[in-house]
Amino acid sequence: MTHHFDDAISLAPQGEGVMTGATSPAYANFIGPYGGITAAQVLNAVLQDPRRVGDPVALTVNYAAALADGAFSAHARPARTNRSTQHWIVELRQGDETMIVATVMTAVRRDTWSGHEAHPPEVPPPADVPRTPRQRVEWLNRYDTRFITGLMPRHWEGQGGAESLTRLWVRDEPLRPLDFASLTAMADIFFPRLWLRRATQTPIGTVTMTVYYHTDAAQLAATGTDYLLAQAKGQGFRNGYFDHAGQLWNEAGELLATTHQAVYYKE
Repeated sequence: MTHHFDDAISLAPQGEGVMTGATSPAYANFIGPYGGITAAQVLNAVLQDPRRVGDPVALTVNYAAALADGAFSAHARPARTNRSTQHWIVELRQGDETMIVATVMTAVRRDTWSGHEAHPPEVPPPADVPRTPRQRVEWLNRYDTRFITGLMPRHWEGQGGAESLTRLWVRDEPLRPLDFASLTAMADIFFPRLWLRRATQTPIGTVTMTVYYHTDAAQLAATGTDYLLAQAKGQGFRNGYFDHAGQLWNEAGELLATTHQAVYYKE
């Protein structure tokens, strides 16, 4: 039996640069699919393409419209290929409509000086943090999450906090070795920062999401099925849109990815 995640991101080739897939009930959100699984499907369209050069460095997904439950086609093309870098344009379409527009940059990395300034905070280990109970929204049940701080409000009374910081441990449920696609999905693990700030169930929708990869296949394989420490905090909230910045480290404290989102909200 294949893992829920692999089933969800599975794409069937239909010719050069065209694949077909479908949304997955296992990753259903309030309405439509979980945005992280859509981002992983976009990335997988490039990862599976035999024309790909190198590994992912950056991914930006623009959610132009909400994917409806059901089939879609993925159209991927390398807009430019250089000696060691490649720039892709990917669209997910349903019928004649473009629902998702994305760009992916891949590269063949060279051994150079490396270092990070985004250091993991001091937090208790996963075993010392209670597991989040099963949720009504299906995609949340695909993850073992353990919130350290910034859990979703329990009382929606419009009395939020002064900041929107969330920290949690997360890994796939059931266990699955980490790779670029699953790391991409986990980069969207955060519920809307606006809900934490305001404790009001304001309608929202992610309009764009970017992931920067600070890892390689060997480091992901070494991370295996361990937990990731995920952190996100809002930055600006204004006139219907807000953004957040996030980071994901493995249990060894190695930075694997950073992420940014812009989210629409309605009063």
